[in-house]
Amino acid sequence: MRRPARHNTPAGADTWSGTWVAERLGVELTGDERLPGLLGLALRRNPKRAHLLVSNVLGKHVPQAPSVVHGHGVELGRRVRRLLGEDAAGRAVVLGYAETATGLGHSVADGLGTAPYLHSTRRPVAGVATAGGFEESHSHATSHLLLPEDPALLAGDGPLVLVDDEFSTGNTVLNTVRALHARYPRGRYVVVALVDMRSAADAGRLEEFGREIGARIDLVTVASGTVRLPDGVLEKGQALVARHEAAAEGGRAAAAPSGPSARFPAPLRGAGDGAQAPTGPQSAGDLTRVDLRWPAGLPDGGRHGFTPAHRTALENALPAMAARISAALPEQAHRVLVLGFEELMYAPLRLATELERTTGAEVRYSTTTRSPVLAVDDPGYAIRTRLVFPAHDDPADGPGERYAYNVAGAGFDAVVAVVDSAADTPALHAPDGLLARLAEHTPRVLLAVVPSYVPAAPAAVQDAPERPATMLPEPLRGPAFSSYAPEEVGWLLQDLSDVTLEAPTEEREEAIQSGGAHYAESLPVEYQPSERYQQLFHDALEASAARLAHAVGVVTETVLAERPPRPVLVSLARAGTPVGILMRRWALHRHGLDLPHYAVSIVRGRGIDANALRWLAAHHDPRDVVFVDGWTGKGAITRELAQAVEEFEKAEGVTGFDPEIAVLADPGSCVRTYGTREDYLIPSACLNSTVSGLISRTVLRADLVGPDDYHGAKYYRELAGADLSVAFLDAVTARFEEVTEAARAEAKELLAADRTPTWEGWAAVERISEEYGIHDVNLVKPGVGETTRVLLRRVPWKVLARAGAGSDLDHVRLLAEQRGVPVEEVADLPYTCVGLIHPRFTRGATGADGTAVSR
Repeated sequence: MRRPARHNTPAGADTWSGTWVAERLGVELTGDERLPGLLGLALRRNPKRAHLLVSNVLGKHVPQAPSVVHGHGVELGRRVRRLLGEDAAGRAVVLGYAETATGLGHSVADGLGTAPYLHSTRRPVAGVATAGGFEESHSHATSHLLLPEDPALLAGDGPLVLVDDEFSTGNTVLNTVRALHARYPRGRYVVVALVDMRSAADAGRLEEFGREIGARIDLVTVASGTVRLPDGVLEKGQALVARHEAAAEGGRAAAAPSGPSARFPAPLRGAGDGAQAPTGPQSAGDLTRVDLRWPAGLPDGGRHGFTPAHRTALENALPAMAARISAALPEQAHRVLVLGFEELMYAPLRLATELERTTGAEVRYSTTTRSPVLAVDDPGYAIRTRLVFPAHDDPADGPGERYAYNVAGAGFDAVVAVVDSAADTPALHAPDGLLARLAEHTPRVLLAVVPSYVPAAPAAVQDAPERPATMLPEPLRGPAFSSYAPEEVGWLLQDLSDVTLEAPTEEREEAIQSGGAHYAESLPVEYQPSERYQQLFHDALEASAARLAHAVGVVTETVLAERPPRPVLVSLARAGTPVGILMRRWALHRHGLDLPHYAVSIVRGRGIDANALRWLAAHHDPRDVVFVDGWTGKGAITRELAQAVEEFEKAEGVTGFDPEIAVLADPGSCVRTYGTREDYLIPSACLNSTVSGLISRTVLRADLVGPDDYHGAKYYRELAGADLSVAFLDAVTARFEEVTEAARAEAKELLAADRTPTWEGWAAVERISEEYGIHDVNLVKPGVGETTRVLLRRVPWKVLARAGAGSDLDHVRLLAEQRGVPVEEVADLPYTCVGLIHPRFTRGATGADGTAVSR
């Protein structure tokens, strides 16, 4: 096969890719100095607007690095989040415009973090009700449909974020807001675009329209400017297009083959003016079909809605899918194009991003389109070449031509065509179809098909005998629930913030020990630390941040080496949550892995939240789940988790969950995966909610938590002024760089060592229970973290401290002093300290009254 010589695509040309149009039609691009890098100019066959602004960073007409394409959208989303504030951003919905901005809108939703995403579509889907529609006045295909699977998606009162590639006149946005506001009124809209190219006359219309409907409308863009059009430009542009198309048709006719092969179109049909037409026999490139193994039930994009849970499922599946594509590429493929299909932009983009990250090839990304644009092979023109092929998805508006721009002549060693299953038709594989056109210009064509997602009929849900896992609520996230950033953790809990659950410590203790109540049925009154105690926390954090960072690195490196390549971190709320966030940050810092992270409830004596496990099993492979906790004491929760997972799997028929816990500190020698086995102060143990995202300990009470509910917890928003949650995380994260090499080295040593748990902590607890006449191991809390909990939440009796223990116990000694609890030094204690809960407690006893033992 002979290929045209590789040309420089507009994104990489030294000449501005709008020069050709500007010189011939007098069109001027003015404004932000970044505009020439973001935009080029082309001409199109359109009776309403001759010129076309061609984005170099959208990934539609111009092949671009996928990280650049996705990165622009994500950054715009982050800007929207900062504009809205965390609370409003947590309630936002993102709406993208078909076809050009479907991937951009999805990327903006990624940047927002927790926003569900929907894009308009020109493809009606049988059985799916229309939630709205609007017109795009200047487009070649004007009608947009909104087809959310969940009819309530657009019905909330949170901000609606509308995303398009360019904001030229504002007509499309005004039409959209007018149509949606009449049906789903709200108080705020945010318009997002790569470029704002409105004229002075159009600039004030958005604000005026907002006043008219009583809503605030903001605009967020990368750059702004205007396009100055001379008089008569439409007519001049149409004439210029007609001349060049006529010349191109003449060239194609002269090059048309004769004889038996005449039924095959010429190799460069539609390739564009000035492209070289090869002569002689043409051999098609090899076609390889790649089975992505797309996760069942995962939407192919935002046509019917795409939730944060869907986003997480996609993130987890991407590495394996990209690896399957990579394995099918030619060994010497240095330059690879991932080519999406019309509205299917996001899935190909993310596959391309992962391929770019994991292979040594130069990866580029673009998509096919309905939009007819003139191709001119000139460095000063944005559309150098054009491939033309018939529509292959049986479109509702009938057959027609489709296009792929800047692919021919771009020197790609392989092209990966990604289409949805509705488009995997005979027309795709026909001699004049897309695959054949691509094969004329690259040695290898790969085809990856994503299943077209069709929402289930509503009756299927209504007739279900019980609530399926997919109907369980999505995880709660900050800022609506917790002070952590939304991407740091998703809480598989229900919000009980409005329920009064606190009881005086003495009342709780008496009820618990008498058997009248379980400890998880109420909450202790939140301890408000004194100024002196807060200073101890800060001192301890300063002294131990590097040691903590080292332990985080060790345990995370161990998990990444022994567990799945992209584990799903599931913290045991709430002590495990800061540790899970730190592990997630380490994976991102050291390996560039953006790991999903959730927090779930486990209750001693009652097991783990089964509904949380159901949700996890529905959205992730259970084999990828790694349970995370802060530290071990005597290993009770380790045993509790193993038993609970076993019972869950027997009852549900779900297998794959590994009950082994990864912890920061394992002084009890209860687990194999740990950062350290030293018993030292982890400052997050010093405080309660104010170092745990302002979230309470979890609650399980029959009148509040039904069979289809997650366990509950409270969000103490009123304590925001005392919140140190993020400060704690940031202080430890700041030390990652300095401990990286040492942590990696220690993890490597541990991976080669015998880490079999000895359970020596459990033996010590049993011995202490008998020696002190307690006779209940549940009242013996070993280790610095557990002792701190006793002093903050229970009625303490005594604290046993290892002789010579230093500053790690300063906060314990202060708390004991404040509560009148004796601290007894013990020479051979295997832990730094042990907290003893007052046995056989009644409200007549005091924390230091030893007579309770003999009652």
